[in-house]
Amino acid sequence: MNPDLPYVHRDISWLDFNYRVLQEAKDKSLPLFERLKFLAIYSSNLDEFFRVRVANHRNLHRTGKKTRKTLDFDPGEILTQLLAKVNHQQIEFSEIFFNQIVPELRKNGIHLIRRQELNKAQKAFIEDFFNEKLLPFVQPVLLIGDKIKPFLNNGSLYLALHLTDRKTEKKQFAIVKVPSDHLSRFIELPNDHGEEHYIIMLDDIVRHSVPWIFPGYNIQQSYSIKLTRDAELYIDDEFEGDLLEKIRRSLAKRDVGPASRLVYDREMTKEMLAFLMEVFELSRYDLLPEGRYHNNADFFKFPNFGKSYLKENPLIPISLEPLERSTNIFEEIGRQDYFIHPPYHSYESVIRFFEDAANDPNVTHIKIVQYRVASESRIMEALIKAAKLGKQVSAFIEIKARFDEIANIEWGEKLEKVGVQVHYSLPGIKVHAKVAIVIRKEDNRNATYAYLSTGNFHEGTANVYSDVGIFTKDIRLTFESVKIFNFLETKENDGIQFQHLGVGLFNLNDKIDRLIETEVQNALKGTGGEITLKLNSLQDPIMIDRLYKTSQKGVKINLIVRGICSLVPGKQGVSENIRGVSIVDRYLEHARIIIFNNGGDPKYFISSADWMHRNLYRRVEIFVPIYQDDIKSKLQSLIDLQLSDNVKARNLDFKNVNSYIKNKDQIVTRSQMETYRYIMRKEKEVKV
Repeated sequence: MNPDLPYVHRDISWLDFNYRVLQEAKDKSLPLFERLKFLAIYSSNLDEFFRVRVANHRNLHRTGKKTRKTLDFDPGEILTQLLAKVNHQQIEFSEIFFNQIVPELRKNGIHLIRRQELNKAQKAFIEDFFNEKLLPFVQPVLLIGDKIKPFLNNGSLYLALHLTDRKTEKKQFAIVKVPSDHLSRFIELPNDHGEEHYIIMLDDIVRHSVPWIFPGYNIQQSYSIKLTRDAELYIDDEFEGDLLEKIRRSLAKRDVGPASRLVYDREMTKEMLAFLMEVFELSRYDLLPEGRYHNNADFFKFPNFGKSYLKENPLIPISLEPLERSTNIFEEIGRQDYFIHPPYHSYESVIRFFEDAANDPNVTHIKIVQYRVASESRIMEALIKAAKLGKQVSAFIEIKARFDEIANIEWGEKLEKVGVQVHYSLPGIKVHAKVAIVIRKEDNRNATYAYLSTGNFHEGTANVYSDVGIFTKDIRLTFESVKIFNFLETKENDGIQFQHLGVGLFNLNDKIDRLIETEVQNALKGTGGEITLKLNSLQDPIMIDRLYKTSQKGVKINLIVRGICSLVPGKQGVSENIRGVSIVDRYLEHARIIIFNNGGDPKYFISSADWMHRNLYRRVEIFVPIYQDDIKSKLQSLIDLQLSDNVKARNLDFKNVNSYIKNKDQIVTRSQMETYRYIMRKEKEVKV
């Protein structure tokens, strides 16, 4: 990367993305429970970020100057920037929750109260609750300097207490667990006000109960704390030994790893904070002040009391009827390629692809790459059934998919027990391609069908993640899909070449480079050059440098990037031909769609790969050309809707990061809602 060109560190940019989630929480046009949900998403995202990314920076910072000299950034400086940015966001989080959400809940008959507001009957309820349900789980511990260092469970809530002995008046510190891992975080209290609902947080019940836990002490102060631990497995670059067993051992240690963050109430006294830092051996880089409550991802479970009007009306997934209602799904795919866009489309046709393959006596082989797997999966059950029926079933399961390792290993074991050929992770790389094939006997010949997608084969996330995929019998795509499985199953890559698909570790980067160069040449010839990139993340310095140079040669570049965007659009003399937008709305934008203008005859691609260094250089990914004209037209229409969004789109330009794109002269366009209407219209046209 040219040091003279602007570049935003990936983790700084990620915090900008997570702030876009927080913006949704303060969007007053959204129903109240949707805003509360976005607070939960923001918090869940941040927890994972600290367990992985911040933990990594902290480890780099502690390695010493010699190691840090090999980096192109200072981990300590990045840590300082990250913590300052998060601290600012946390202050805004508290303001949104206490000054916006809580008053709105009250207006709708839901009262979130503190212990000082309890009436006599509610206090009696809490005393019974403490004795009957809470007492076995609170785990009180007196802290005595460095002599007693209790182990804090990863992500668990605790109260840190300042006590004084009633007899000696000696100062004492202690901790008490808030057992939200055993009990509901939100406890409804008895009331005499009809339709009104009164809720108290479990944290505040513990605060109220502390005098019963420490009867010989006066309670001076109480503050909530939470410790998160390093979640990285540190195995990606190992090439020897049993990788599966190494991952098993590492997973067992994940929740006892070193501290990556102490979250504490920002009202905590300096004296108590210093004491906790000493007891738990923390540095200033391990600290993050928050508000009164932590683990705010629990807002996912906030009781709704049947008030459906406080949620958005559901968008009923649209049936892809030619596939869902066909008597033979493979004959239907054989007639033409089919495009699917869950969650706007129902995921049923993808599930049926596997279930019909299991039941069809003419199907001989089923092969699939699984990166993330639902805990209850009809797709996996279909593979099990197919194997029991004697079909040859092969599954490549990526067990290095962070935080899904356990689920993936468990499914792998289930598949192996019924005779599925299970292949696990390759050392040093990840397999992130979203591809499955079915081989079927037709007229004494083998016919291959493929499903190629931007999203995982995960029935759960298919309801939330916006992805695109195609069902195809096109031999140009299916033949090369078979080559991918040959490599994954044999680990042999000698002589494997791809002409149509771009495949990570093989030809992906060269293919993208050639497509970009065509746009450059067209721009230089005056015939126009334009690239549209819809990605989750854009971080690779080499690719960013290429895009800057490409734009400077006259190529217009449209970026639609949901998450990390290390490229700086709209900077005079550098990237004025690059426009960047990001869309955060009710669905998680997860599709990767790339369009090259190609002198007026556009080339369209869908891809599993983001343009991050790891995706382009250390992963098996797929980059799929679209050959069917009606699917090209659909992709163009979807991109046009997103580029015209003036409700949920934010600027990525260097002067206005995260400002909403507004234009009062335009028709209001909320692209996700318009996408749903567009898909609905297209499916109705098929029926007619």
